[in-house]
Amino acid sequence: MDSKDTLINTSKNNTMVMVKRLVREYLAPYAGQLVLAIFFMLIAASMTAAFATIIEPVMDKVLVAGDKAAVWGLGFGIFIIFVVRGGAGYLETILMNKIGQSIVANIQNQMFGKFLDLDLKFFHQNPSGQLISRVVNDVNALRTAVTSCLTGIGKSLITLVLLVGVMFYQDWVLALATLTIFPLAAVFVAKIGKKLRRMSGDIQEGQASLSDRLSQIFQGIRLVKAYGMEDHERQMAGKSIEGVKRLLIKAVRTASLSGPFNETLVGFVVFGIIVYGGFQVAAGETTAGELLSFITAFSMSYEPMKKLARLNNTLQMGLGATERVFDMLDQNPEVANSDNAQDIEVTQPKIELKNVSFAYESDDKKKALNNVSIEIPAGKVTALVGRSGSGKTTIMNLIPRFFDANSGEVVIGDHNIKDFTLASLRKNIALVSQDITIFDDTVWANIGYGREGAYKDEIIKAAIDAEADAFIRELPHSYDTRLGEDGVKLSGGQRQRISIARAMLRDAPILLLDEATSALDNESERAIQETLSVLQKGRTTLVIAHRLSTVQQADQIIVMNEGQVAEQGSHEKLIANDDIYARMHSAGLSD
Repeated sequence: MDSKDTLINTSKNNTMVMVKRLVREYLAPYAGQLVLAIFFMLIAASMTAAFATIIEPVMDKVLVAGDKAAVWGLGFGIFIIFVVRGGAGYLETILMNKIGQSIVANIQNQMFGKFLDLDLKFFHQNPSGQLISRVVNDVNALRTAVTSCLTGIGKSLITLVLLVGVMFYQDWVLALATLTIFPLAAVFVAKIGKKLRRMSGDIQEGQASLSDRLSQIFQGIRLVKAYGMEDHERQMAGKSIEGVKRLLIKAVRTASLSGPFNETLVGFVVFGIIVYGGFQVAAGETTAGELLSFITAFSMSYEPMKKLARLNNTLQMGLGATERVFDMLDQNPEVANSDNAQDIEVTQPKIELKNVSFAYESDDKKKALNNVSIEIPAGKVTALVGRSGSGKTTIMNLIPRFFDANSGEVVIGDHNIKDFTLASLRKNIALVSQDITIFDDTVWANIGYGREGAYKDEIIKAAIDAEADAFIRELPHSYDTRLGEDGVKLSGGQRQRISIARAMLRDAPILLLDEATSALDNESERAIQETLSVLQKGRTTLVIAHRLSTVQQADQIIVMNEGQVAEQGSHEKLIANDDIYARMHSAGLSD
């Protein structure tokens, strides 16, 4: 077997695996509705076959023999056929679409839920625009495939089988000769389907790249305008849009090839039927009604055959998207609950890093942390300082298990953090960072994000403690004001106070401050520092400092250098050492 045959077999196996998975995991729960839809599908298909059959007596008895007594009965029979077919088709379509839309909604919910369960490394490796495209564009392609194919393939296939049955009933020799076009059409359609399957992945990838590009532009619109890069971004986005357009046009061109091919085949067969059937009627070996009934059955069978060809194209495009969807659903987080994890609450917790080493990528030659051991006393303030890349943020990321250490252990109280469930570990931690997240929602919702189910009076108290209540009440709708995307309606200091109020509402025993005031001017920073000092009382606090002046009162200061602890002690002790910290203090900053 050559490599081409291996590739084809692999593709077939992969298709069957995906289809079986869709049926087993997503279609099976709707088995009852599916059986009912198939019942209506059978009725609609049988009515189509009945119409082809009734053409024979209409031709022979009414149009040729002029039997007036048969006119009313046959006419009413045709009327009933169309009414029943229309009603059954409507009910079957509604049921199948309901099943299809439910399946896709389930997949969409499952994918979004999967994203929320994955760790930060996954999000660092996959831009947000790409992920949004997976949930929207890929699943929409899957939606089209599932709903169209569930509705169309079964109905078209059953109709085709019944109509072929009518053809064999009328003239089995002619039927056998006629059916030679089906294998030819099937082979051609299969080849087109394989091409479309490959194109689908390229199209979805192109749309994902476009979504990512647009997302980056909109997020950085301030920088784009500040540097006058509108034309550059317009050209870059235009290239992505043009690329997607070319792929879509190519896919339509490929998919449409089945049309002229099938029309040519059918035209040739109809020509043969008329010539052969005409001589049969002239010789008296068959009636005009039987020939017309056969032609009607064949003509009507051509329509479901065309639909099956189109649906195969849609299915192949959908399966290309399905591969990408399942690839996301099959992702597993590197950071997860251990088998013996428990819900643990701590009060006044001491935090220790014991011989911790960590690298963000397995092949990184330089470790972000190299055999680090530190102790963060309970109820005290510990500051981390050091140049950029010294390991400060990495330490802070390890405590809530945004990442797991490659070696060593992180201990809170008497427990390795892996003994905690992720939910209970993070419930014990409040985070205030320089990257403030404000949702396009009300003030209530933004502060209430700190603790699910918080009452309004608790939210107001947190805002008062964070000295945010005054400016909140001056907003157009007070606490009901929507703050806009990323809090565009607030100043930097106001956004930070909302973030602090959120942390105060959480009321966790561990407080992580990740350069919480670095983006503020000196006056705003001093005001925020006073608020943070209230938040720090009685909590085990770890601070990453931007300006050394803000951490001079810390109970201990740890100086990081190239992934290791370089110095440790109080401000006065470190100044007296006249080493790295003293030099940084002279410079007036830590990074």
